[in-house]
Amino acid sequence: MTIRWTQFIPTLFGAFVLSAGTSALAQEPKLVGEFKDWAAYAYKGKKGQVCYIVSQPKESQPKGVNRDAVFFLITHRPGDKIRNEVNTIIGYPFKKESVARVEVDSSAFELFTNGDGAWAESAVADRKVVAAMKKGAKMTVSGESWRGTKTKDSYSLSGVTAAMDKIDELCK
Repeated sequence: MTIRWTQFIPTLFGAFVLSAGTSALAQEPKLVGEFKDWAAYAYKGKKGQVCYIVSQPKESQPKGVNRDAVFFLITHRPGDKIRNEVNTIIGYPFKKESVARVEVDSSAFELFTNGDGAWAESAVADRKVVAAMKKGAKMTVSGESWRGTKTKDSYSLSGVTAAMDKIDELCK
């Protein structure tokens, strides 16, 4: 894998703690496996084990746009009865009342936005996105910044199923 995941742990963990509303006293995530273009992490949260997989885009358009780090995550939080929570951290504040569009091969999904993050509307929608990702080869995430800049991030789905299998095993 070309991404050095350890350099992103502090940034990603801080963003994850804020987005998940978990205690800042949670343990730092531990890398539990690298699976081609995806990495799996786990940590002990306030309500028990939390597991997630994460990847970064292989390509982002337009080039040269000033953005923070960009990630796509799928999270299990059994203590909150949450599995397969789909989330992107886009690297800029989204335009208010906009949606992020996720395309997996020929399937398309919309995520609601808040700040620099976007999520599926329901657990059913989360499961549909994850199922498409497991079957797919390529995923794109499109959004619009509060300034009106439209971006498109392209992700490889190579390794996503193995990474999901790992967190399924660790966070039952």
